[in-house]
Amino acid sequence: MLRSLRVKNLALIWETEVEFGEGLNILTGETGAGKSLLIGSVNLALGGKFEKDMLRRGEENGLVELVFDCEEERLAEKLKSMDLEPSEDGTVILSRKLSSGKSICRINGETVTAKQVKELSELLIDIHGQHEHQSLLNKKKHMEILDAYAGAEFAECAGRVAALYHECTALEKKITEETLDDTSRSREQSLAEFEQKEIADASLQPGEDEELEQAYRKMSNSRKIAESLAESYQLSGNDAEDGAGNSLSRALRALRSVTMYDPALEQMEEQLAEVESLLSDYNHDVSEYMSDLEFDEEDFRSTEDRLNTINHLKGKYGNTIEEILRYKEEKEAYLEKLADYDAYMQKLNAEWEEKQALLKKACEELSEIRRKNAAVLTQKLKDALIGLNFLTVEFDIAVRPGQAITAKGYDDVEFLISTNPGESLKPLNQVASGGELSRVMLAIKTVLAGKDAIDTLIFDEIDTGISGRTAWKVAEQLSILAGAHQVICITHLPQIAAMADVHFIIEKSSTDDMTITDIHKVAEEESLAELARLLGSDALTEAALSNAKEMKEQANGFKEAR
Repeated sequence: MLRSLRVKNLALIWETEVEFGEGLNILTGETGAGKSLLIGSVNLALGGKFEKDMLRRGEENGLVELVFDCEEERLAEKLKSMDLEPSEDGTVILSRKLSSGKSICRINGETVTAKQVKELSELLIDIHGQHEHQSLLNKKKHMEILDAYAGAEFAECAGRVAALYHECTALEKKITEETLDDTSRSREQSLAEFEQKEIADASLQPGEDEELEQAYRKMSNSRKIAESLAESYQLSGNDAEDGAGNSLSRALRALRSVTMYDPALEQMEEQLAEVESLLSDYNHDVSEYMSDLEFDEEDFRSTEDRLNTINHLKGKYGNTIEEILRYKEEKEAYLEKLADYDAYMQKLNAEWEEKQALLKKACEELSEIRRKNAAVLTQKLKDALIGLNFLTVEFDIAVRPGQAITAKGYDDVEFLISTNPGESLKPLNQVASGGELSRVMLAIKTVLAGKDAIDTLIFDEIDTGISGRTAWKVAEQLSILAGAHQVICITHLPQIAAMADVHFIIEKSSTDDMTITDIHKVAEEESLAELARLLGSDALTEAALSNAKEMKEQANGFKEAR
């Protein structure tokens, strides 16, 4: 359940916090007061698109925060799969800090991506926006709705169909790519043989390029190395009068001449003797290195030629010797395949045919599950539509074979409806008005709500294009739905507002330099005044209040009898 919404510095909202309740939460307000800001704020918190002009004028930062109460195991598992810790009390906090340059999403205080927020929100809330019913004009939506209703058996079969479809598609692509005529096969074989032989003749050894490069650098810079070492040897050795070795020896003799006078000087003597020994070892190592520095010019040329060969192969077959050797193995495998090409292609085609047969069978099973669920869903939706004042409605979900197999099977799914006696069933986009589409979508949401565990449903002006008795039927359906779910509904119809378990009013106020939209929960007296306004009363007269009370009593009577 959505416990609260907090918004700061967004559009006309300065700062507001709304605490929602159980059951049917109704939001009303004058046209232009900013009712759409509520849905916009929630969508932003759920990872929706943010643009910097959404911030309140003059502000650099904004904030949207949703707090949910949800202790379900599936939610805890989802959080763990995202490396997030669920809170001890089951609270889930989704927040998004907004700024002109970027936005930061957090779940329970941990920074996450917008994608992660959207994944989690699918378990928490379902939003029906103002124009979502228009999606029913697209047949793709019909299949999505039926598949969502079909449940676990369908999901398992659909997963097999998708996997087999992708396997078949991959095999088709492979067969197409590897189909060769005699000329092409001969050309491919000649090229592969040449490449394999060129690499094999080089007799490459992993790591030899690094050893050769090190040796080559040493040989190429031998003169500079020799000159620098000679200078270092002279400065640190005993040959020169001012060499460090001579100076150190004299320093050691001077120190030894006085150590008998103070035992404390013996430690200094040991330190200096150790330094002299280290310097002597260094000079010995330098001398040996210099004697080994000479090399044969032929060795240098041989090393250079070998490096050129390796670098040539790297330019053609891979950045490292390991990659070149893997390329050689691939060519050897390819040559084996070409050597028995006809058998290889027969094997590929046989595998494709086997996968196609399995895919066709899985599609048949999937189609059967769809048809079975379509029959059940059809009756449930028809019942829900009758409850929404479609008194003579006929409804059907047609599941027909499509033109081709896809990752979703071969079915073509379409919703058909007739709202007048004697008329044949026709596609929704041919007969349904905007108001009728809104009620069809409400019926769908109502039926699907019984199949999933999403606690919170939001409807943004589900009442488009309806009035009178139909408005009462929609209000009753929302109230029934709110018996099992938390429902948040933005409306302009008094019939729906009268059914509220919790009523909020959205208001816009202005001063000389500021316009602010705010939302607040109202008690019964103010709720009745708002109902009177929605009924069309310009002034809060006794007659208007009496009408509002009568409507509220009618709504309460329905809820008590429910």
